[in-house]
Amino acid sequence: MAESFLFSIAESLLSKLASQAYEEASRVLGLYDHLKNLKDTLSLVQAVLLDADQKQEKNHELREWLRQLKRVFFDAENVLDEFECQTLQNQVIKAHGTTKDKVSHFLSTSNPLVFRYKMAQQIKDISMRLDKVAADRHKFGLQPIDVDTRVVHRREMREMTYSHVNDSDVIGREQDKGEIIELLMQQNPNDDHKSLSVIPIVGMGGLGKTTLAKFVFNDKGINKCFPLKMWVCVSDDFDLKQLIIKIINSADDSVFLADAPDRQKNLNKMDLEQLQNQLRNKLADQKFLLVLDDVWNEDRVKWVGLRNLIHVGAAAGSKILVTTRSHSIASMMGTASSHILQGLSLEDSWSLFVRWAFNEGEEENYPQLINIGREIVKKCRGVPLAVRTLGSLLFSKFEANQWEDARDNEIWNLPQKKDDILPALKLSYDLMPSYLRQCFALFSLYPKDYNFTSYGVIHLWGALGFLASPKKNRAQDDIAIQYLWELFSRSLLQDFVSHGTYYTFHIHDLVHDLALFVAKDDCLLVNSHIQSIPENIQHLSFVEKDFHGKSLTTKAVGVRTIIYPGAGAEANFEANKYLRILHLTHSTFETLPPFIGKLKHLRCLNLRKNKKIKRLPDSICKLQNLQFLFLKGCTELETLPKGLRKLISLYHFEITTKQAVLPENEIANLSYLQYLTIAYCDNVESLFSGIEFPVLKLLSVWCCKRLKSLPLDSKHFPALETLHVIKCDKLELFKGHGDQNFNLKLKEVTFVIMPQLEILPHWVQGCANTLLSLHLSYCLNLEVLPDWLPMLTNLRELNIDFCLKLRSLPDGMHRLTALEHLRIKDCDELCIKYKPQVGECWDQISHIKQITIDEQKIWKKR
Repeated sequence: MAESFLFSIAESLLSKLASQAYEEASRVLGLYDHLKNLKDTLSLVQAVLLDADQKQEKNHELREWLRQLKRVFFDAENVLDEFECQTLQNQVIKAHGTTKDKVSHFLSTSNPLVFRYKMAQQIKDISMRLDKVAADRHKFGLQPIDVDTRVVHRREMREMTYSHVNDSDVIGREQDKGEIIELLMQQNPNDDHKSLSVIPIVGMGGLGKTTLAKFVFNDKGINKCFPLKMWVCVSDDFDLKQLIIKIINSADDSVFLADAPDRQKNLNKMDLEQLQNQLRNKLADQKFLLVLDDVWNEDRVKWVGLRNLIHVGAAAGSKILVTTRSHSIASMMGTASSHILQGLSLEDSWSLFVRWAFNEGEEENYPQLINIGREIVKKCRGVPLAVRTLGSLLFSKFEANQWEDARDNEIWNLPQKKDDILPALKLSYDLMPSYLRQCFALFSLYPKDYNFTSYGVIHLWGALGFLASPKKNRAQDDIAIQYLWELFSRSLLQDFVSHGTYYTFHIHDLVHDLALFVAKDDCLLVNSHIQSIPENIQHLSFVEKDFHGKSLTTKAVGVRTIIYPGAGAEANFEANKYLRILHLTHSTFETLPPFIGKLKHLRCLNLRKNKKIKRLPDSICKLQNLQFLFLKGCTELETLPKGLRKLISLYHFEITTKQAVLPENEIANLSYLQYLTIAYCDNVESLFSGIEFPVLKLLSVWCCKRLKSLPLDSKHFPALETLHVIKCDKLELFKGHGDQNFNLKLKEVTFVIMPQLEILPHWVQGCANTLLSLHLSYCLNLEVLPDWLPMLTNLRELNIDFCLKLRSLPDGMHRLTALEHLRIKDCDELCIKYKPQVGECWDQISHIKQITIDEQKIWKKR
């Protein structure tokens, strides 16, 4: 299916070839004519790619032609990347190179004469191959289509919440909810207080089993009946120990954030007997409801082991609610008859479709679309996910032929398993623009239930060159956020939540299945069942713990992405010279292999949480294409590599080191650096005194035990938008800040685990016109919020969590008219005073659209 990306790849290649930088560099190197010929042929091919993509489903020969083009395109990308590498290297040698560097450069294969000859041969070869393939385009009768018209019709997004499903958000499930609640309220069979009732909800994927379980879980009557409620997502991995740990964590929602990592580590070290004791203590004498969501395990031995451990602490009347796609699993686990979840009725499906396809009441204006829409709904077979996907796909489209295309598209006739709704989802994929398709396909590299952040997506898409070239005043991350919104508008993302300057989200299991399906030619999730890696694979992800792939055979030499958590010294990437992304989180390398400096195409190197690595080779600084370097949590790293200023493309840098003094001038010379994290640098006492960061947008400082000084002002940080300060006990946020700090343009400020913080720093007031989000968490000595807080007239989100001494909000909260989200958790006095509807100070905050007080959430429409 990767052939559907070709239009976007061709567009990217042509954009590079047309740029002024390429033209100037090609003239210097004497390659202008060669690149012009390549560009001309590429333009001819691109013109018919969209037509070819639409016709390939029926034509095997056409699909093979597109596969040949894909191979040429990938090779062309690599050649042009070589060209960029050489250009960047020349810049570094000119700006920072010593005489020895320049002599060495001249004598190497990077010598301009040698490089020109080598590149000319490669470009000629690419041009000849492309000419040969392009000549065949005429026999398919392809017509030129210049613009990818499969665009997203943007609309105002409806505010939705997924953690607590409101009645109005669920259509056609009232009877299901009532039946399940009745089962949960019933006394255990035969009045047997020792039994533990297990009630399964069974149905095919996408029917809304999880939504229904949440609908029940948040019911007021259920809250009264079960003092303790726990929610655990089981998914594919039915690991007994990890499930017990999840249940323990779910049962205890009052864990201090500061203690959570150590506590989690301690739980991981325990054996099952110790964990059982922990679990018994949590469940003792409490009537509980436990939801086990998305169970796939068919091993009865594993289930009986888990049930027996839970049963030890179960009080009379406790219940387990299970969601699963499998009737055999339900039969194995259930003590009561399964609740078989059926599809929605046609009328309920239609109501759901109308909600997503039209604005409220708008459907009455388009009677010609009603009959077509009802035929589309019939094809969804009562599956809410399919209904919602197609409804949102047709939002703001009012031409009958557009609706008929959705109804008549041949994708419905693709072979499928019984009750499989992949065709419904794939239609949404097929109508995506090419640039969005290749981005979506990369979700297949992550396991189900993965917690995505927009930060992670930005470095993934950005490092692979999938993001369009930013226009004036737009950054790379702005483009990525736009793509995410477009995917969300097509109902392909769930729980899409804004946190001020970043987003979190999930994808539904069926959407994950779709990503796997469309990416199967290019992406591979490697597990112990995989024997070999096909030569066409571009992106690899190792998903199983303790699987190192030693027995794998591979013909793939063009791999661009390797996600390899936990990799050890046996991992060898030397053959993958075209790597763009290398993720080695939690790896066990003590030193990186020296060839790492030869991976000149590398854009992203992720070494987070390597607890053994002590040194990095200085050759890393030869990677002029490197945009993302993540060293957070490498707590044994003695020093940063020398020559950081040579990483002239670095965009996002995370640092952990034992150094007492960071090479600040080197870092400040990174002219593209926009995101900087300093974490677990236990020996650093001061940061950035007098150092300017002209384009830095985010500064995050984590767990620096000795840090005392962090001067911030608009002169040295003119572009800073986001500041996170987390668990820096000795940091004095008030010292060294003059009036000039009132000019900071911060949009998001976060203070977490800051016991020394008794009042907010006065310089936050200087962000009155820009601050959008303020997060205060575990600031245990914060006693009062300043009177000037209501001056933050653009503030949209205020989170206050576990600030135990904080007793009230400042007067004038009503002036925060832009405030949309207020969350207060584990602040006893605040929670009582501002309790929705009944608190003595409720009127001061009742104008806010979303208010969450100790997890009780309410929304109000404006």
